[in-house]
Amino acid sequence: MIVARALGRAAAWAALLSGCATATLGPGEAGPYLAGRLSVRVDANPVRAVTAAFELRGDAKAGVLVLTSPLGATMAEARWSPESTVLTAPGTRTTYADLDDLAAQALGERLPMAALFDWLRGRPWAGAPSQALGVDQSGFSQLGWRVRLDRFADGVVEAQRDAPPPVTVRARLDRPAP
Repeated sequence: MIVARALGRAAAWAALLSGCATATLGPGEAGPYLAGRLSVRVDANPVRAVTAAFELRGDAKAGVLVLTSPLGATMAEARWSPESTVLTAPGTRTTYADLDDLAAQALGERLPMAALFDWLRGRPWAGAPSQALGVDQSGFSQLGWRVRLDRFADGVVEAQRDAPPPVTVRARLDRPAP
């Protein structure tokens, strides 16, 4: 039972965050757009770490995230709106309560998904208080995370949470976000 759950979680994790080439979104996809490479590391037992290329369009309310294989095949596509949140991977289609639930099931750990959209754009999320990091660091802290923007001009954003289990999210955007 425990092994089956672990394998299921690993499959969802791989489906959500696997691949390393950029896919193309449909012509009707609207909303803010980001693309690049993303890595997530959860320092739990066992450690879970994945690196992927991604295309992200939309915001926390509605959008699409496409992940592809090294050969360009779509490995997973997540679509969310106020009405539904669906993860489609080869041969599977799973519906979730919301984007936070999808991330928690795939990663085994909750991430501040609404805030990540702003963090990738180099700014604090308007939905919670934030505080600037020390004078020797560029960035801010919010929701228990440190968001480092030292290399934002190069398209690099790093968010770290030290609370157990520690989690690190790194993104390298194809171009700095607007």
